[in-house]
Amino acid sequence: MKLKKAFISILGLMACATSWSADPVTEAMTSAYTPYRVALFRTNSNSQSESETAVVQASKAWQEIISTYAKAPPAPYDRDKNFAKSLADVAAVYERASLEIRAQKLTQAHETLENARDLMSEMRRRNNVIVYSDHMNAYHAEMEHMLSESPKWLEQPNGFLLVMEKQGAMAFLAARLKSEAPSAVTSDPAFAPALKALEQSLTALREAILTQDAARVRSAISKIKGPYSQLFLKFG
Repeated sequence: MKLKKAFISILGLMACATSWSADPVTEAMTSAYTPYRVALFRTNSNSQSESETAVVQASKAWQEIISTYAKAPPAPYDRDKNFAKSLADVAAVYERASLEIRAQKLTQAHETLENARDLMSEMRRRNNVIVYSDHMNAYHAEMEHMLSESPKWLEQPNGFLLVMEKQGAMAFLAARLKSEAPSAVTSDPAFAPALKALEQSLTALREAILTQDAARVRSAISKIKGPYSQLFLKFG
């Protein structure tokens, strides 16, 4: 009986950890993530005025989290000694990015904003909270590695194998984007076609690798970021 109760308790914790809004803080962070995603997207597409607006909105949403929860966060963040500091660190990222955007340094602002994603992810990780954004971030990390390293890989004798290895990791994580999507995501009619576009970009890359045509592989790699960006903008 004790083992059964313990098992039920563990299942309950897992359900909370993977839910769309597991607790008030995570729910607030998920809501504040929407303008943050827009800020990332706009700075990456060199949209000056839209970037300024998005960062202001993201910063405002984050300041509301600070004012509401920084001094007395609810569980599971109530035992996190670095919780308030992490909130302040994210706010500092927004402040720095805002200055860079006003200086028309959008590429630099985009890189600055990437730090906020890492800070939020680490905050959840050390408090055993998992949200859909974490799966999206995992795919993003592998994708960025592919984009940055594949030009060097394709210059090596075993380059196609290295690219195929990374494509396999991305395909696995793409499957997680489907299996771990909460009902609030899967019920959105825009989700299925957006995910399909991402999956098709990986399929096209795999087919290109099998031809061992370096030019075709490079072309396929150049087309993997677009579908991810569209999926991330709405559901990341």
